Amino acid sequence: MSPSVLFVLTSVDTNLMGTNTGWYLPEAAHPYYVLAPHASIDFAAPKGPNPPVDASSVEKFKDDESVKFLQDPIVKEKLANAKVLSEVKASDYNAIFYVGGHGPVIDLASLPENANLASEFFQSGKITSAVCHGPAALVGAIDSSGTSIFKGRNFTGFSNEEEEQVQKVKAIPFLLEDKITALGGSYVKSEPWQAKVVIDGNLITGQNPASATGIGEAILEALQK
Repeated sequence: MSPSVLFVLTSVDTNLMGTNTGWYLPEAAHPYYVLAPHASIDFAAPKGPNPPVDASSVEKFKDDESVKFLQDPIVKEKLANAKVLSEVKASDYNAIFYVGGHGPVIDLASLPENANLASEFFQSGKITSAVCHGPAALVGAIDSSGTSIFKGRNFTGFSNEEEEQVQKVKAIPFLLEDKITALGGSYVKSEPWQAKVVIDGNLITGQNPASATGIGEAILEALQK
């Protein structure tokens, strides 16, 4: 029986600057096509069906996998039937993966039901993973002692420098690098826009869109252990 992975997407379509946001296309597409031949994949979002894609990511990323993802009938069905996050059971999955985009910083980071779900995955020893802004969805997650899952662990995610370069510092409630470092995490990064994946036990994080394929590969390798 193949392993099962839950992809969690934002339900937010507008950032704090009033401009479009959503889940970031290659950060869903690239890991999806790494994992789909080897695992069953479900999508979930706080509001369930049809979570919004960030329109700018659709314009920017025209690679084969990103284009295919939007046209793929199986993906379309999964998005149209995305589960409501509060109804998801961690026991049904082997791994959870948070797709980036500025949206997760706005909704997933502060949702108690999401913090509870992520905590359950982590405390069960299951793969708890996120890319780019996705780690923001894990800021409320705790280990079995009630401590942040980031405390004393290495992580990566969208850097302050990258946020400044895209001029979106004011688009989100907090800067991911600062917030998670304050929780006790040790931030690791590459140069802006270069791939970086960090594995610390069952916590797997990726820095930016360039890291999306790599995090898919890291999740797959962990699932096959």
